[in-house]
Amino acid sequence: MSEIEPCAYRVATLPLRGRGGEPVDWRRTLTSHGVAALPPNRIDQTSWNLTTTWGSAVAPPRRLSLVMKAPGVAEVRVEGELRSDELSNLVETARHVLRLDDDLTHFYELVADDPNLAWVASGAGRMLRSPTVFEDVVKTICTTNCSWSGTERMVGALVTHLGQVDPHGGRAFPTAEAMARAGLDFYRDQARCGYRGPYLRSLACAMAEGQLNLENLNDPDLPDAEVATRLLALPGVGPYATAHIMLTSLGRYGLLILDSWTRPTFAHLSGREASDQSIRRRFRKFGSYQGLAFWLYLTKNWVVESGESRSSLEKSVLSA
Repeated sequence: MSEIEPCAYRVATLPLRGRGGEPVDWRRTLTSHGVAALPPNRIDQTSWNLTTTWGSAVAPPRRLSLVMKAPGVAEVRVEGELRSDELSNLVETARHVLRLDDDLTHFYELVADDPNLAWVASGAGRMLRSPTVFEDVVKTICTTNCSWSGTERMVGALVTHLGQVDPHGGRAFPTAEAMARAGLDFYRDQARCGYRGPYLRSLACAMAEGQLNLENLNDPDLPDAEVATRLLALPGVGPYATAHIMLTSLGRYGLLILDSWTRPTFAHLSGREASDQSIRRRFRKFGSYQGLAFWLYLTKNWVVESGESRSSLEKSVLSA
């Protein structure tokens, strides 16, 4: 049995630098996309802390916070006691979630001469991901063909009813096994997933029974085309969901997310309507990073910069 550490409030400090030494913008990472804020995550945009509950197959769920301690330094804080092996696992999970092992230096070189994207090189572009690809795939399926409130309802129900409870009453995202055990009536009546219910349960059953391992998609040796093909073969995953998962979860940035929000937002920001082909042509020069460039072009105003008022940001979002 691993030794219990008597004080586990401060777990570790994490330098906010990418693998290439590039800076990491803390606020833009936490708010890099909407799915990052779904349960069990809670992001406080006043203190800029992320509170969540993480579980794993080898350790009980733990409630923890990712905190900006000082410029360029983050901290992982855990409530309650934990074993030393749990500490190490949580630190590695935090690095994974924050994508601190990614290198975006080449992307920053590509955007340096673009007047609409040069700002990115100060540390934007790191997509906050979940501890597992499975969680990101499930959450993405819950964003398809519905309002954001519907997405929040579905994911909230999955966490509330199926997630493991941490010692402080929080809940982790459910395991594939927990989702597989839930009957279709749960997905229909409690989570109210609509047509997505059978897809979600089928996906969970395949994972729980060992017929599918979504974590293999993190293999850097897999070509993007192969990853896209595997995603498109999943129940409930179409072109939009594939692009979303590749961008936000897998760090594969070559596909543009084109949906009912991104198209009109691009039209508003660029001052003109544009076909999908025209949008792709605008960002093609960024090569394997074109999807990331497109996303950052759309979301620049999601974070209030120093000296900018909150009201000016709200006006820009409401008018988009």
